[in-house]
Amino acid sequence: MSWAGPEDIYLSTSLASYLDKKLLVLLRDGRKLLGTLRSFDQFANAVLEGACERVIVGEIYCDIPLGLYIIRGENVVLIGELDVDKEELPPHMTRVLEAEIRRAQKAEREATDLKGTMRKRMEFLDMD
Repeated sequence: MSWAGPEDIYLSTSLASYLDKKLLVLLRDGRKLLGTLRSFDQFANAVLEGACERVIVGEIYCDIPLGLYIIRGENVVLIGELDVDKEELPPHMTRVLEAEIRRAQKAEREATDLKGTMRKRMEFLDMD
């Protein structure tokens, strides 16, 4: 039998206040999930109902449906309640289809990779 430390008790009680509420969950790998918290345990493992992954690239976004989703607690960076009465995103954001956001993600990744490659190639010029 394992003993739950005081920090585990605080975590459990704070998550209990989010039960049946719409949440935004930020994961360690940078993904943003939205959904309704249906269950959790002492390790902050959580079950989201009606979950989707919100992908944002520049000023476009897409909510990719995931359905019922289990999140391992060690991957959670931040959990926050969403106000269902407020608009979640600024008005200048444009919702697009999944195929379009995937293309934009790929282009963004390639641009970042190219920038890193160019920086490495130019490092030899820095002779401080």
